[in-house]
Amino acid sequence: MVSLSYDLHLHSCLSPCGDEDMTPANIAGMASLNGLDVVALTDHNTARNCPAFLKWTEHYGLLGIPGMELCTAEEVHVLCLFPTLADALDFDAYVYRRLLPVENKPELFGRQLLMDGEDRVIGEEPRLLISATSIPFDQVYDLTARYHGVMIPAHLDKSTTSLLSNLGFIPPDSRFTCAELKQMSSLHRLRAANPYLERCTIVSSSDAHYLEHINQAHYTIQAAGRTVPDVLAALTVRP
Repeated sequence: MVSLSYDLHLHSCLSPCGDEDMTPANIAGMASLNGLDVVALTDHNTARNCPAFLKWTEHYGLLGIPGMELCTAEEVHVLCLFPTLADALDFDAYVYRRLLPVENKPELFGRQLLMDGEDRVIGEEPRLLISATSIPFDQVYDLTARYHGVMIPAHLDKSTTSLLSNLGFIPPDSRFTCAELKQMSSLHRLRAANPYLERCTIVSSSDAHYLEHINQAHYTIQAAGRTVPDVLAALTVRP
C-alpha cells in the first residue's frame, strides 16, 4: 500500500466561478508546490479542460484524475471521477445533452475558458455550466458506473448544493461508498445523524476556485499503487 496526498475537487477557468488564473498548468504547478500526489479536475458539468490538465499533471509528476462536478436535477453536487480521459469525455457528452439550454452571461457569472495543452485560451463555452442537469440523484451511481467511474456526493457539510442540504437525508437505497466533506471536523456530527456514512470512506478536498485555496498535503489515501484505477478502487472500498 502507498499513502498518497490528494485534492479531488478543483475547478479550472472553465467553471464560470473559477478564477481565470486557474488554468490547467497553474493548477498542476500549484498542486506540485503544495506537495500533493493526486489531483482531480472537477469543473461544473464539464470535463473539457481535462485533456490539458492531464498533460500538465504528467509534466509535474502528479497523478491526474479526469472528472466533473455534476449538478443533478435536485441541484445536488456530485463529484464524478474516471479512470481514463476517454471515459470522462464520453460522460461529458452525455451530461452536456442534459444541461439546461441557458446561455452564459460572462458579466454576471464569469467567463468559461477552454484551454489547450499549451495553456492558451482556445474558446469559451456559451452554455451556462452551473445550471442543473435533468439527471436525478438516484441515477448517478449507475450512470457513473456505466463510464467506469466513481461518484462522490460533494461537500456534505455545506448548507447549499449538497445531498443533505437539498434532499435533507441520504436515500436508503443509496450505493455510493465515498463522500466528501469541506471540514473533517463535521464528520462525527454528520455520522451520528446519518448512519449510512459509517459505511463510507470520507475524503476532504478544497473545492478550490482560486490557486491559493488548493489544499496542502493534509489528507492521504491508502491505495494499492500509484495509478488512477488504484486510487478509484480505494474510494470504493467500505471501511
